[in-house]
Amino acid sequence: MFDTIIIGSGPAGLSAALTLKQLNKNILWLGKKDLSFKINSAEKIRNYPGLIEVSGKEMRDVFLEQIKKMDLEIVDKQVTGVYPQTGKISVLCGSEAYEAKTIILAVGVETVKPIAGELENVGQGVSYCATCDGFLYKGKEIFVYATNKNYEHEAKYLATLAAKVYYCPIYKDIDINMTNVEIINSRPKEIKRNGLRKKDIILSDDRTITVDGIFMLKDAVSPSVLVPGIETENNHIKVDRQCKTNYDGIFAAGDCTGRPYQYAKAVGEGNVCAHSVVAYLNQNK
Repeated sequence: MFDTIIIGSGPAGLSAALTLKQLNKNILWLGKKDLSFKINSAEKIRNYPGLIEVSGKEMRDVFLEQIKKMDLEIVDKQVTGVYPQTGKISVLCGSEAYEAKTIILAVGVETVKPIAGELENVGQGVSYCATCDGFLYKGKEIFVYATNKNYEHEAKYLATLAAKVYYCPIYKDIDINMTNVEIINSRPKEIKRNGLRKKDIILSDDRTITVDGIFMLKDAVSPSVLVPGIETENNHIKVDRQCKTNYDGIFAAGDCTGRPYQYAKAVGEGNVCAHSVVAYLNQNK
């Protein structure tokens, strides 16, 4: 069992990981190896102490160098659920499960809000993880919604399983050319159930596509989906000054806790989380 599992590899997750590494804690860090999409796409950052007017990619490179020097490892897995239990907290990544004494949520904020019917159908035809649930739709028809190009490899993987993929990207420079993939240029606006197993996707041009499954591939999901029962406020995770949530042993930092969406704020909260984790572990030996 880990002392803590950090979920998210943006500045908040990085800050927490660096501090806990220094304090010799046994951690598992789950996230994207190239860090957050928000950092990679930032044009100029002018208010981060010590880095003078850098691009997001330049900041990422500095962070990656520090991660390497500190001998930290990011495990690139999609978290599908966090479940508090007596004396431990379970983290599911598809069919794999990990256990820890504490959790740090540094999952960012949803830049693309859920569409009507999305949250109501999670686990009932709607999924956020291609590698976790793709096998369920072998030989079937699916709809795949992707918020950035980083998810193309997941869409291609799904296309090797499904009979038909309706691919709806909200980015440019699409690089998918597979015979069973149809590019959809209209955005989805609603998901409706169609019988016991089918789902209808209502598009912005009022077309309806009926499929067996739907994959919403985006950088962050609703906290209430990730951690059932977690307390939120204005669509953000509610925390106190110690970054504690309403669950014992679960802490949160960064954009997911609310505005301002600033790197400096995220780094500070990540550090607070790390020290709160250490205090919690000391109290619960």
